[in-house]
Amino acid sequence: MVKFGVNMVVPETRAAWVEKCRKAEDLGFDVIGAADHLGMAPPFPALVLAAEVTSRPRLNTFVINTAFYNPVLLARDVTGTDQFTEGRLELGLGAGYVKAEFEAAGMEFPRAGKRVDHLENTIEVLKRLYADVNHKPPTVQKPGPPLMIAGRGDRLLTLAAEHADIIGFTGTAAVPDGGALAVDDAAGIEERVSFARGKLNGRAVEFNILSHFVAVVEDRRKGLESLRELLDGKLTVDQLAELPTALVGTHEQIAEQILAHRERFGFTYFTVLEHNMDALAPVIESVHDK
Repeated sequence: MVKFGVNMVVPETRAAWVEKCRKAEDLGFDVIGAADHLGMAPPFPALVLAAEVTSRPRLNTFVINTAFYNPVLLARDVTGTDQFTEGRLELGLGAGYVKAEFEAAGMEFPRAGKRVDHLENTIEVLKRLYADVNHKPPTVQKPGPPLMIAGRGDRLLTLAAEHADIIGFTGTAAVPDGGALAVDDAAGIEERVSFARGKLNGRAVEFNILSHFVAVVEDRRKGLESLRELLDGKLTVDQLAELPTALVGTHEQIAEQILAHRERFGFTYFTVLEHNMDALAPVIESVHDK
């Protein structure tokens, strides 16, 4: 089975947030996510509100910039949110990568290894506190909310393979630490998936991909050519056609692409950004049960 998430990134009024969460449920999305960036809605309160106005979707922090959080205080937010969402929380964690946000917060931007160290320590603290009968509030889900770890580096994916229930692949290429993100090609994504799979030691996990680009068009090649222009020609049209991060074509073609990406990469969990919610919705029902 393939499942679909939508990541909410636009901070709005309470009424607007409620409306779009209800819409996501009505459109058939399985997971509603809240991003964790400055200038966006605070993820834990946003998910609690989403839980109040929906009944079916899981609720995901997509993903927490762990470097911003003290692990013990984060544990309180996680367990409390799991309580207030009645066990619908899916905890997404990352090491943090936007240097400008650290600077805006008046925080040092540690080197990548230090940020992954902090992520690893956070996971260990969360697991310890989930298991502590004296920790309040306790989680509804046992031993704790499903854990997604998202990123692309070797050490982070090794950590994800050891601890995560879901591994989130960014679909981005290797860039200097703190540099602007760039789209990876299919071979690069496949290599990252293969690396993570090789570290699993037989553990069964879900593979998630963030599909950044969704374009419903009658002429797929023209749609890919437009995307190529948007990306300054860094990938060819044929390279773009292979990407699990770019879903382009008619609804039928996009459904075929999703199933092909499941076969090639093992992705069974696709997330789109909220501005692509309507575009993807007609595909969901046709893919869900395949």
